[in-house]
Amino acid sequence: MEKKKYNRSFASRLSRWVILVLLVMMTGLSFLVYDLMESSVVEVSAASFHSGMRSANGRINEVMSDVSVAVDNQIFDIERHLSEPDRLQDILERIVRQNPRIRSCGISFAENYFPGKGRQYCPYAWRNDSMEVESKQLSGDGYNYLESDWFKQAIASDSAYWSEPFWDGRDAATPLVAYIHPIRNAQGRVVAALGADLSLDFMTRILAEQDSLFEHDAWMISAQQKKIVSHVLLRDGTYMTHPDKRRILKGNFFAHVKDYKESGLAEKAIQEMKDGMTSKDETERTVLVNRTDTYLFYSPVAGTDWILATPCAADNLDFLAMLIGFAALFVITVVVVITFMVCYLTIKRATKPLKLLANTADRVAQGQFDTSLPTIKHRDEICQLRDSFENMQHSLTNYVEELKATTTAKASIENELRIAHNIQMSMLPKTYPAFPDRTDIDIYGLVKPAKAVGGDLYDFFIRDEKLFFCIGDVSGKGVPASLVMAVTRSLFRNIAAHTAEPQQMAKGINESLSDSNDTDMFVTLFVGVLDLTTGLLDYSNAGHDMPMLLTESEVTFLECDPNLPAGVMGGWDFTRQQIQMKAGSTLFLYTDGLNEAENATHQQFGMDRMIQTAEPATRQPEGLVAAMTAAVQQFVGDAEQSDDLTMFAIQKK
Repeated sequence: MEKKKYNRSFASRLSRWVILVLLVMMTGLSFLVYDLMESSVVEVSAASFHSGMRSANGRINEVMSDVSVAVDNQIFDIERHLSEPDRLQDILERIVRQNPRIRSCGISFAENYFPGKGRQYCPYAWRNDSMEVESKQLSGDGYNYLESDWFKQAIASDSAYWSEPFWDGRDAATPLVAYIHPIRNAQGRVVAALGADLSLDFMTRILAEQDSLFEHDAWMISAQQKKIVSHVLLRDGTYMTHPDKRRILKGNFFAHVKDYKESGLAEKAIQEMKDGMTSKDETERTVLVNRTDTYLFYSPVAGTDWILATPCAADNLDFLAMLIGFAALFVITVVVVITFMVCYLTIKRATKPLKLLANTADRVAQGQFDTSLPTIKHRDEICQLRDSFENMQHSLTNYVEELKATTTAKASIENELRIAHNIQMSMLPKTYPAFPDRTDIDIYGLVKPAKAVGGDLYDFFIRDEKLFFCIGDVSGKGVPASLVMAVTRSLFRNIAAHTAEPQQMAKGINESLSDSNDTDMFVTLFVGVLDLTTGLLDYSNAGHDMPMLLTESEVTFLECDPNLPAGVMGGWDFTRQQIQMKAGSTLFLYTDGLNEAENATHQQFGMDRMIQTAEPATRQPEGLVAAMTAAVQQFVGDAEQSDDLTMFAIQKK
């Protein structure tokens, strides 16, 4: 092949022509981008406003949902104690104390419902200016709620609802809304109405924060720009929020919305707001709000008859469009200049292949295997040398990359296992004392997986003065066992929420695990329900090791029926057993990682050592678990932990 003679002047001329063509193309593109940005900035800003309004809407709905859920959760307790009027005052105080969003709460009963309390009875609790909860009976203060429209509506209502905003006679600084829930007696008849009051201050704060973000997004840096102020309105346009509190529940936003240049959009926007619609492109065009050319954004507040409205002066977005357009032109100009320099230097460097190849070879020899090699167009000895260096460079680079990938993959797996361990541990109880306000029970537990994650589990909670608890051991270890463990723990929580019979919990877990059990994994499980009032322990064992019972006089193992482990076979009926736990006795539960722990000579820790360790140990759960942990660690020594270890102790005081 004929060799081409390198011509420096030709390369220089070529670089100048390429750069000139590129400069012309980039200049034309810069003006095109400027026009596109200028025309679309309103659409982009509208999307930002709608996103912000959805966020504010969601936050408002979240606050109101917190209040309604807090009240709904107490209805059962209230209806259960309808025959105890003095107990109701304590429940109201608890509602206000546990829910900082609720300003006050009261129950208004039907006429003469409690003959001994008078014609009307209305226990009431509120949070004062010192954030302390106070309570009293409102009907004795000349407060006649029986004739009020809201009470008649509440008694006639079949379900809970949010009231219209109102001013409170005790505190007229901020209007309130009330979540009103009917109270029914044992026959299902509505006999009272519970009202939880929520101050509208929270909506003012949410809107102020969102308006601040709007102004930031719109680059509010011009003295001529107008401040953005969002409002929550009733469906007829009455202000529910306003910087001037004199206008709240008195002024009307619709009265300030007028047509711009006889467009007819004002009337359309007002009608859509009344109909609970969200603003669209054609209604976001400018109308006059307070005699200012304004873009109007609006949407309904979810779950209410309220409207969220955000007017934005047109000058704001026009100014933003100008800023973005000039910014885009500046950025593109900079890109053109940088591109000019890159192209010029690239072509210039291409005229010196031999020097660049020598420099590259030096850097490769110094260990910089990722150094870029110059492109050689001539098929000569220099090109052959360049190809040889490239082959060597690729081989070294591939080797280094494979080594990096292997190291990274190992680190990634270790990191994922560490995260999985943290997730698994967070699912298990870890805060002790578990119930610091109770003096009738003491609990302590410990989990030590053999690997980063394991298959052991324990859990407990108190409901209706009963302690629900379980301990389990999944067959196998590692990630598969941890997944089954997580499922089992969730099943226990879900099933125990609906029944207090341990054999039914064990059966429900067994049926769920047995269904589509392609991996043939199972769980040994012990489920118990301890009545904290009587000390009666109901339990059901699913193939788990017998728990240890420590009384003042002896240490024994709890008698357990030989049921199948959960997940082995569906349809199994688990047995139910009972014992009476005396005051001061301790129930010690464990997995086979304790009694089957092996030392270096493969001897097991065994039941006898467990009894010996428990004899002198304190009956306090934490001390008992600590003594067992120390004993098994001393026995195992330097031997690797072969199985997951879990211990869980309960003392009835």
